[in-house]
Amino acid sequence: MIKRFSPTAIGRWSTRRPVLAIAAWLTFVVAAVVALSLTGSKPLNNGAVGQSARGYALMDSHQLGLPPHEYVYLHSDSLKAGSPGFRTAIDGVDRAMRGAIGSGVSVAVARDEHSALVSATVTRPFDEATVDAAVASVGAAHSGVSALVVDPTSGGGNDLHRAEELSIPVTLVVLLISFGALVAALVPVLLAATAVIAAFGLLGPISQVFPLDDSVKTVVLLIGMAVGVDYALFYVVRSREERLRGASTREALERTSRTSGRAVLIAGTTVAIAMAGQFVVGSDIFNGIAAGTIVVVASAVAGSVTVLPALLQLLGSRVDRGRIPFLPQLATAGESRFWAGMVDRVMRRPVLAACLSGGLLVALAVPALGLQVAKPSSQALSSASQSDLAAQITSEFPGTSSPAIVVATWPTGETGTVRQAVERLEKLSATEGIAHPPFSIGPGLDGRSFALGLPLTGFGDNTASRNAVKTLRSVLVPETLGRVPGLHWAVTGDTAEDLDFTNQMRHGVPYVVAFVLALAFVLLLVAFRSIVVPIKAIVLNLLSVGASYGVLVLVFQHHWAQGVLDFRSDGAIISWLPLFLFVVLFGLSMDYHVFILSRVREGVDSGMRTEDALRYGISRTAGVVSAAALVMVGVFSLFGTASALDLKEAGVGLAVAVLLDATVVRGVLLPATMKLLGERNWYLPGWLAWLPRASLEGGTLEGGVVDASGRRRPDPQPALVSTVD
Repeated sequence: MIKRFSPTAIGRWSTRRPVLAIAAWLTFVVAAVVALSLTGSKPLNNGAVGQSARGYALMDSHQLGLPPHEYVYLHSDSLKAGSPGFRTAIDGVDRAMRGAIGSGVSVAVARDEHSALVSATVTRPFDEATVDAAVASVGAAHSGVSALVVDPTSGGGNDLHRAEELSIPVTLVVLLISFGALVAALVPVLLAATAVIAAFGLLGPISQVFPLDDSVKTVVLLIGMAVGVDYALFYVVRSREERLRGASTREALERTSRTSGRAVLIAGTTVAIAMAGQFVVGSDIFNGIAAGTIVVVASAVAGSVTVLPALLQLLGSRVDRGRIPFLPQLATAGESRFWAGMVDRVMRRPVLAACLSGGLLVALAVPALGLQVAKPSSQALSSASQSDLAAQITSEFPGTSSPAIVVATWPTGETGTVRQAVERLEKLSATEGIAHPPFSIGPGLDGRSFALGLPLTGFGDNTASRNAVKTLRSVLVPETLGRVPGLHWAVTGDTAEDLDFTNQMRHGVPYVVAFVLALAFVLLLVAFRSIVVPIKAIVLNLLSVGASYGVLVLVFQHHWAQGVLDFRSDGAIISWLPLFLFVVLFGLSMDYHVFILSRVREGVDSGMRTEDALRYGISRTAGVVSAAALVMVGVFSLFGTASALDLKEAGVGLAVAVLLDATVVRGVLLPATMKLLGERNWYLPGWLAWLPRASLEGGTLEGGVVDASGRRRPDPQPALVSTVD
């Protein structure tokens, strides 16, 4: 049964019935989209955990909420608030706000008296366009005074959509450079795009089990394009190589399915295992990301072993049409002269190469020891130029910062006691500098619940604000509301949510790492029948991830290249990023490792010495790995140019790690360590001899083929070789 559904068998069926295979794949994609239309997509309202989640649950069950506010910011470099011109402008905005929104309008003046903030508590529906027009007319009528409708808690623009739109064009450009032919470049893009579309469709049914955060689709797009292009690249290049040896298109594709098809299956399984590690955290956000990424990886693998051989069978030699002159071809079907020369130099001085490359990665990883995680403050959520106004307003008017929300519910008869406790809590919060008035309260309709908003010290989400939430939870609320008999309370809000999420992340990360490493070790142990290969793969991948963390710390905590990247930072990495980077980078690094080592193992199984097999494997795969890495670096770099700090950090971290992994790790450190270990690379203890033989690669080599027994024999006229599945 396993043999019947192996990549070899599926690829053989696909090449013999290409039209049917393509029709089946398109049917699957359409069915996935239909599934989305039938089930819809269930969004994740919030990903809070711990006490902040309990607070939101209380708010939902008692229909609690804080009254929203509208703000107008007035500023003058030359006039003070007490001057007639500035005073008239304030009065004009005040009248406009009262006319559009109603009562509850207040005016605050900054200490330097050059700025004023008019705020209105929204108690009824209003026309935002009317307010905008009225404020604009006031600003136009008073020269020297600017008036703007603002949201002090907003971080500014987000160009995520632009990066998503550019990802496919950037991928296509890199593939054109890699193949030098339009048709060959389009094939990986088509596979990746259809796999992503299918995954988007399947997110509908999945969201009924794991409600999805808005970020899931972006992650699915990134991972789907990355692995889809990777797998198609190796298929196209390997089939090209087999055809150049004289095999027919069908023979070439069957050999490719038997070799690269198996490597794709193992690589995809490794990526899925890494992504599944996110389930261990127990966060709704990570559950959705894990489910979405596993689905898109599975779709990419399925497309690679089914529709890709069929498409290449129909195209035949036409896959090389549309050649563009003068373009370099990174993904060559033969031996890469550059990488062959590099491997030769590395293996002549393996100790020096290992020390230099390993030393570089360790040096880059050392700053990661000081890595700090937290949610970025409001001023850091966008670029420096965009966040200046928000930072200025919050600095001048602390009461506009993001509030902590104290939620409480109590039994009948305790309302008077609760009122006194609230007054004491507000007084203590103000006198101890925990929060800034004015405070706002949203009473429950049942008369036995409320939500109290306390604008926190700082920007509402920096270190001072996080300390304020800790004080509220541990001291102030227990000493006031906590003394009311039968009262249940929780402190929630954006800052509290960040605290709880970060704490759960720190608790869960060791278990995630252990889960991913253990399963990856077992998978590679079975795949390569060597205990050295999985250990070395894990060490190399951890070095790559550690170097990426170190670069993030240098850039975003120590503010290196701040002027170039245009960002503000509170000296901490966004809380969800280290775990996300670990699972993504570990999975993608394993992709490269499996593809390269499977080719090396092919050489060893054919009778080559490890040193010769190493040169053979890397020289024939490193060019393709470089092309695949360039695709990912190009796409990830788009997110590194975003204005939002979270996307910028993710883009820089991913791009740096992939670049280091495809060059320093796979091109230098891997061959150096394998040269030093020699035949010990394939050591398997006797007590593990019972492991099943699940060879990744088996097929032809130049000057010979591998037969079913694993021996190499001459093959002057290459012919299709049947190997054991």
